[in-house]
Amino acid sequence: MQAVLNAALPIFGLILTGTLCGWFRVFSKAAADSLNSFVVTLALPALVFVAMARITPEQLGHVGFMVAYGGCVLGNSALGFWLSRRRGEPMADATMTGLNASYSNVGFMGLPLCLIVFGADGLPPAIVATLFTACIHFLGAILLIEADLKKGVSFGRRLADVGLSLLRNPLFLAPIAGLAVGLSGLGLPLPVARFGELLGAAAAPCALICIGLVLAQEALDVRELPRIGVLVALKLVLQPALAAFLVFRVLPMPPVWASVAVILSALPTGPGAFSLAKAYGLQPAATSGVILVSHVASVVTLSLVLAWLV
Repeated sequence: MQAVLNAALPIFGLILTGTLCGWFRVFSKAAADSLNSFVVTLALPALVFVAMARITPEQLGHVGFMVAYGGCVLGNSALGFWLSRRRGEPMADATMTGLNASYSNVGFMGLPLCLIVFGADGLPPAIVATLFTACIHFLGAILLIEADLKKGVSFGRRLADVGLSLLRNPLFLAPIAGLAVGLSGLGLPLPVARFGELLGAAAAPCALICIGLVLAQEALDVRELPRIGVLVALKLVLQPALAAFLVFRVLPMPPVWASVAVILSALPTGPGAFSLAKAYGLQPAATSGVILVSHVASVVTLSLVLAWLV
């Protein structure tokens, strides 16, 4: 329980701080938009780049872990996508819904939590999960959103436009560049690494403060509460249950790696989903609600998971 509180309460505290700043008009809506642009354009790409640059080929060798963790993430995402499409929503909105139902807060909460619970042994699987989250899950969502928003043009023009948009998107370039550095074995020069660490360190607090500002400035439609409840249940209950089934029944792996897969799957929805929702104007209020509710509820659900595994 203490490990969960140590990781979750600071995150919730930052969201609450942003909410209070919004209520007391410390920052305007324009300031919140600028803060989110800083996160998406500079801080979050720097954080992802440095994390990816430290990936080693050995850490990519646990195929069972990748299949188990990635399978439950993509399964949950597909379920959220399907539920949204059943409501008649366009593909971009459905992609955002799927992301809300499956995007774990691996970078801001998962890495420190695994370090607290398992020590240094918990970091390699958490880093591999970060790789999947940044390079496959998050970038896949960007690709689907870009493709849907440009569907009014011919296929060739759409393909070219999507490609150009992705090449201009720091959240697309950062993980790919970082992975290339990591797999090359060259490593980052110390000044570059320190620069990236300092800039990336701003991503978590700024993104979480921005979530709070949106909660304060954009009234949550009560009609969205059932959707939020369903997405939080998918994220905190179904996703870790799927992961547990895969790692303990289907794909054998070292015990620590199996436990980390379940714990990371049980994490609340990460603030990166909000940055994407805000950048594209896709359900930012609903996304911030999912993030807030899932973080509060995870104090209970994640405590139960940790009590079972640790």
